[in-house]
Amino acid sequence: MNINNIDTVFLSDDEKEVVIIDQTLLPVELKLEKLNKLSDMERAIKRLEVRGAPAIGVFAALSVYVLGRQIEEKSLEETKKELFSDIDRLNATRPTAVNLSWALKRMRHIIESTDSLSELVSRLKKEAITIYEEDIDCCRKIGEYGVSLIKDGDGILTHCNAGKLATVRYGTATAPMYLAKEKGMKIKVYCDETRPLLQGARLTAFELSSAGIDTTLQCDNMSASLMKKGLINAVFVGCDRVASNGDVANKIGTSMAALAAKRYNVPFYVAAPTSTIDMDTPSGDQITIEERDPSEVTDLWYEKRMAPEGISIYNPAFDVTDNDLISGIVTEYGIARPPFNESLKEIMERKEKCQK
Repeated sequence: MNINNIDTVFLSDDEKEVVIIDQTLLPVELKLEKLNKLSDMERAIKRLEVRGAPAIGVFAALSVYVLGRQIEEKSLEETKKELFSDIDRLNATRPTAVNLSWALKRMRHIIESTDSLSELVSRLKKEAITIYEEDIDCCRKIGEYGVSLIKDGDGILTHCNAGKLATVRYGTATAPMYLAKEKGMKIKVYCDETRPLLQGARLTAFELSSAGIDTTLQCDNMSASLMKKGLINAVFVGCDRVASNGDVANKIGTSMAALAAKRYNVPFYVAAPTSTIDMDTPSGDQITIEERDPSEVTDLWYEKRMAPEGISIYNPAFDVTDNDLISGIVTEYGIARPPFNESLKEIMERKEKCQK
């Protein structure tokens, strides 16, 4: 199997299971995991077997369809009640990534607006497949807008994994890199290691190098050194939520890269599908930040514990990058630039018009 020829999330041929690439095993093992039980779907999200805001949203939508197929010999009211419960449990798995609640809200609307038990499963399938296809199209368009910000020979820094493994295909922050390669441009990508879960080392460096892109891995605390040497021409990152003022929640350490980029006059771009833009959240101060297991810092990648017993551990999964550090937010409907409270509104209005 080649990582670049497999969608991150998809339905099995018989449509009875959701299939994912188990990202906890990468890059050592490329394994497809088939899921059809709610408890396994919850675990897959919590354990980051499937991860990345867009991919989680698609996974959740496909999961609701698969779960809906399994409900038999119940009334419409009982079926809806069971599916609403499933949706609530899936929605509780990750609080920060808005795509999860966004996709589940769409699936919930289908359930609420369906008056026939015979139509319910077919409508759930249609909506789930639509969300899946929208993600692929969206990422391609983000890549097309983003590649306009790249010049031949550029050095590009990225943090965490906003690649194809965080979406169905192409990625968000990496989509411009893949398209640059398609156009024959020579770029060099620098991947932050991304402590403590090492998504940059295990995932981004793996998928980009597998695609033949010139890739260098460095620890998170080395990015400012690269910028000071003039090796970075632009920073591209993904995100899990964009507030209406342009504040962005992304993997922990993103704000440090943004601060360094500001100091060294390097443009800092956020690749964000409009499904990640939360116009109901005024600023980053209102974004809930997930706190994760302390053992990820002290034990996860070590043969022996690498910290004193009893020490307090701070392990937020995300941080918020303030909007004044961001040069542009690249969406499938164009590039939003400061002031973001105006440009993001225009982007969302453009989306609404295109969908009519």
